[in-house]
Amino acid sequence: MRQPILAAALAATLVIVGGARAREAGPAPAQDPPAAPRPSLVLAISVDQFSADLFAEYRRFYTGGLARLQDGAVFPSGYQSHAATETCPGHSTLLTGVRPARSGIIANNWYDPASSRPDKRIYCAEDESDPRSSSKDPVVSAVHLKVPTLGERMKAADPGSRNVAVSGKDRAAIMMAGHRADAAYWWKGSGFTGIGKLSRAAEAANAAVVATVQAGAPAFEAPAWCAARDHAVPVRGFTIGSFRFALPAGQPDAFRASPRLDEATVELALGLVDELNLGMGRATDVLSVSLSANDYIGHAFGTEGVEMCIQQAALDRTIGGLLAGLDRRGIDYQVVLSADHGGIDAPERLDQQALPTAARADAALAPAALGRRITEATGIASPGGVLVYGDGAGGDYYVARDIGKDQRARVVAALAEQLAANPQVAAAYTSEQLAAVPSPGGSPQDFTLQQRARASYFPGRSGDVVTLLKRGVVGVSDPRPGLTSTHGSPWDYDRRVPILFWRKGMAGFEQPAPVETIDIAPTLAAVLRLRVPDGAFDGRCLDLDAGAGDSCGAGR
Repeated sequence: MRQPILAAALAATLVIVGGARAREAGPAPAQDPPAAPRPSLVLAISVDQFSADLFAEYRRFYTGGLARLQDGAVFPSGYQSHAATETCPGHSTLLTGVRPARSGIIANNWYDPASSRPDKRIYCAEDESDPRSSSKDPVVSAVHLKVPTLGERMKAADPGSRNVAVSGKDRAAIMMAGHRADAAYWWKGSGFTGIGKLSRAAEAANAAVVATVQAGAPAFEAPAWCAARDHAVPVRGFTIGSFRFALPAGQPDAFRASPRLDEATVELALGLVDELNLGMGRATDVLSVSLSANDYIGHAFGTEGVEMCIQQAALDRTIGGLLAGLDRRGIDYQVVLSADHGGIDAPERLDQQALPTAARADAALAPAALGRRITEATGIASPGGVLVYGDGAGGDYYVARDIGKDQRARVVAALAEQLAANPQVAAAYTSEQLAAVPSPGGSPQDFTLQQRARASYFPGRSGDVVTLLKRGVVGVSDPRPGLTSTHGSPWDYDRRVPILFWRKGMAGFEQPAPVETIDIAPTLAAVLRLRVPDGAFDGRCLDLDAGAGDSCGAGR
């Protein structure tokens, strides 16, 4: 291993003690600059449903935290390179450095047709072996995550390192912290909860939330640059596009689906910094902050209305407040910001904005509808009453296990055939077809649809048939207030996300070439000079030194 500081000192001694010899030999060769000291804190920020498209649309308007981060290393074309672009898989890539095909986190939910549960549904962040757990009300756990996170690796290297996560969602906090969290908190119902007893910081955050919810709050003001987005769009009996997040007294759900959730999450994060003295000890700590309001707002109102415009302005202020809070505490911190996935707008507004091919998913793609048609065509029925399981239109479909092996094979073949014949389906692959495909490599923007699906495939968890809907088909068949649009497709509006690194004093640059979110963990490991076994990551280290140096060092 090179030791540039020692080498420079030896060269200086040679010049002083043996000047004649130094003149004869000529000038000493240039030495690599000394490596920057390790930061005291790694701040990993995930903005849920923050697509690269959204970042590109709003980046000129940012004046707070997101403006500061643009002075660092900007990778505007980061990829969640897998097909199942959902919250749990996306968060699992950020600090593990591996794709879902290796982490085992293939979706928010999957199905085990052999389970004793009536619905056969397994939640990604639960321990279903606990009799108290259900997919709707889980006993939260990282048991399904098959690899360690960066925070876990840091604790293994130095037990003094703390690994802390806070989010508006349990699955986001758990997938960023992993199996060994010193503290992990997430929003549930009307406040923050976590594993074990609430800390003083969490109790204080909840008290502030309760006071706000009880009192209510006025609507947010829309910045002037939101004016073009401020108009109502009809969606099956209700409208989107003009809401401003007024908070009626006593309605915590309205608090959750608003910029106020991010503000509360950041206040709790800073409270945990103080309570646990994060970034103030001998070892480097990890603080993961997943901001969920973007996703709740995108689902409820789409991505192109005044609601998202207000949210972007608030998000910029909130991240700015988080960074300023760390500055006031004198902490040397390394930031990375990215997202678990992107998103698409509601089809009703897309139709108004030059994408008339956008559509809602065909109700015939629902698992129950598919099962009924297959029974009619083959005569095969499940004794349990459900032939095909799944989480909605598209994605993973599972065939019941209470039928014979030969019957199952016939049903799988019929299911794949029916799905492939649907005009809204881009591709349908059986599990055998995906298992036969090597894990993809090269640029993620060039992955075929089958390679994107393969990056999400995990034997025993993925469906018997995996289906990818066509571009512009939104997986919400029956919209309602609070759910007008979604994500989860293999297309770039869901796969492509920004990746921003920032540290005080670093030289900034922008690199538009495609990179992957699985590159984040190896990049941070190099910054921390953390030794990691060969092959531990699917991603690669990104050189954050904008000059002649190389932040990846010998391990690149």
